Amino acid sequence: MTLEPTVFVVDDDPAMRQSMGALLSARGIRAESYSSAREFFAAFDPQKPGCVVLDLVLRGENGLDVLEDLRSKPAHPPVIVLTAHGSIPTSVQALRGGAIDFIEKPMRPTSLVARIKEAFEIDARERRARAQRSVVQQHARSLSPRERDVARLLMNGQRSKEIATHLGISVRTIEGYRARLLQKMEAGSVQHLVSMLLVSDVKLGE
Repeated sequence: MTLEPTVFVVDDDPAMRQSMGALLSARGIRAESYSSAREFFAAFDPQKPGCVVLDLVLRGENGLDVLEDLRSKPAHPPVIVLTAHGSIPTSVQALRGGAIDFIEKPMRPTSLVARIKEAFEIDARERRARAQRSVVQQHARSLSPRERDVARLLMNGQRSKEIATHLGISVRTIEGYRARLLQKMEAGSVQHLVSMLLVSDVKLGE
């Protein structure tokens, strides 16, 4: 079951939360509103897709700290900072902190909605990439120690003959290991295998 993406609005201004909810509802976009970072994190579920629209100045809280807390999590939705207290240094801090955009209030509704839809696309891509990495890492855990040795040397750009010399076994045996690697990792070629391992940051040991 695919969950519908949600805009998580974190803003301590009730009027802003209400207007944002009305704006998004009118465009068929699901939204949840939170008056504080504490309230948002109490309900935070990394499995729910979407994006965060975050006020930079919250009552007793700092939006930059919220960005940092989100970044520390293994998975989190994209964040759009929306604030009435904008400055170039602050915007730089927010973007360096992981926000995908920094928008000053009052915002143009059409521009905000367009950016939210872009954030949904970013989140969907990142979720697909994380799912693919998880599959590759799961397959990699099924490799034998010798298959890991061969995979590591393939990632170093070595050919079968070089790997055979390095490991002190025959080229025919290496070809057998290569075939099993491709099968276990569901790779169409050695190049595909190496690409998957690199992108997924699989640790093969030394």
